[in-house]
Amino acid sequence: MKRHILLTGKPGIGKTSVIKKILPLVGMDAGGFFTEEIRVMDRRVGFRIVTLDGRDGILAHVECNSNYKVGKYRVDLDSFEKIAIPALEDAMRCKSVVVVDEIGTMELFSQKFRELLEKILNSDKALLCTIKESGDTFTEEIKKRKDVTLITINYKNREPLPEKVLKMLKQ
Repeated sequence: MKRHILLTGKPGIGKTSVIKKILPLVGMDAGGFFTEEIRVMDRRVGFRIVTLDGRDGILAHVECNSNYKVGKYRVDLDSFEKIAIPALEDAMRCKSVVVVDEIGTMELFSQKFRELLEKILNSDKALLCTIKESGDTFTEEIKKRKDVTLITINYKNREPLPEKVLKMLKQ
């Protein structure tokens, strides 16, 4: 039985947008987080992490002081773990769908996140997540799991996807 749904695709194709459209359809039965761009006068300067219960924090920022770097962004691992880990633990305890946007380079700097992700994947909860397209060993192993459905988002399929994914989650 495939209970985990992983959305992948090129950067900017709309992975987070599809997740955000699915969330109201799933309702109160989902917990976890999504990411949003932080923009200053039309310039992207970082990424914010937002939990489904309304907390938020910095994931990465150009002005962050950190040794963890992706491009021009420095990852705020403390902030990420303070927000993401409790949200995911809570979702595992109390919800039937765990939402992770995304399993990407920035998030994977966190060993706690990696370990919790393994727990979620091996639990009876459904995981709805976005995952980077070009993988490393860790993400490729997740994609190959027998309990995973991997959907590549493109311009043709992204509009009907929220309804399709909702049906899959309900099965």
